[in-house]
Amino acid sequence: MAVSLGFAAGMMVLVSFGELLPVGLEVLGSGWGYAAFLGGMVVMFLIDVSIPHSYEGVVDAGAGASDRRLLRLGTFVALGVAIHNFPEGMATFVSTLVDPRLGTAVAVAIALHNIPEGIAVAAPIYAATGSRKRALLWSFVAGAAEPVGAGLTAIFLLRVLNDAVLAVVLAGVAGMMVFISLDELLPAAKEYGEEHAAIIGAISGMTVMAVSLSLLGG
Repeated sequence: MAVSLGFAAGMMVLVSFGELLPVGLEVLGSGWGYAAFLGGMVVMFLIDVSIPHSYEGVVDAGAGASDRRLLRLGTFVALGVAIHNFPEGMATFVSTLVDPRLGTAVAVAIALHNIPEGIAVAAPIYAATGSRKRALLWSFVAGAAEPVGAGLTAIFLLRVLNDAVLAVVLAGVAGMMVFISLDELLPAAKEYGEEHAAIIGAISGMTVMAVSLSLLGG
């Protein structure tokens, strides 16, 4: 778990600084480009503060709890994860719009970090109800926010899409993914694994992403 979370963080950081942010800087210039990048980080911070979600230790925290408490815990984690997943769907859509290889890379990184989130949603609900179907349903609802985010982005963004708008969105998405990596993935990886497991995962993720983008880019 620690290596996979670090791996996802490494992929996100490299694609953000190596691919997404440079497009924003090239089109918008350094001032507006960095402003859009930091704006993306602020958006994720506000979401995180307003609607916190944490999958670290959720299963352990629920040990010995009543069924009602476990069900409430799983439900609130599911709703929090769903809201956090919405901009991730936007990130995948916009990245694919620019270049399918970028979209693939972002989708893989996001999918990896969704694994512990799915566990955090399903485990307490299954423990409370004994129903695999119900646990799976709530995990599906949490994950379905990503295609919804992508769909709404397609509906509203494509109407006003031009080089400047796309550059702003890409720089903002880069900021969002860096925030997720630094605030969520790497700290969680440190909690799950041994001292250097997180950084080993991050370096591995960056390496795989760099090699993949180089090969796919010709």
